[in-house]
Amino acid sequence: MAEITFNQQEKEQLVLKIQNYFNDELAQDIGQFDAEFLLDFFAKEVGGYFYNRGVFDAQAIVSDKLENVNEVINEALFEIEKPVK
Repeated sequence: MAEITFNQQEKEQLVLKIQNYFNDELAQDIGQFDAEFLLDFFAKEVGGYFYNRGVFDAQAIVSDKLENVNEVINEALFEIEKPVK
C-alpha cells in the first residue's frame, strides 16, 4: 500500500481539526507543528486501518450493485428465451 499523504489544503484542514479537538475536548493547546506530527503519526500507523475499512465498504457496495446487475441481466435473458417442446 502506498503511503497515505494529503495535499496542503487537506493537511491544513486536518491540523486545524486536531488543534480544535485538543482545545475543545482536552482543554489543551497544541501547536501547528505538534498537530502535524500527530497527523503524520496517525496517517502512518493508523491510516491503513481506515483505508482498509473504506476498501472493504467499497467492495461491499460494488458486490451488491453487481449482484443487482446480474439479476437484471438474467431476467432479460430469460425473457428472450424461445419456447421449446
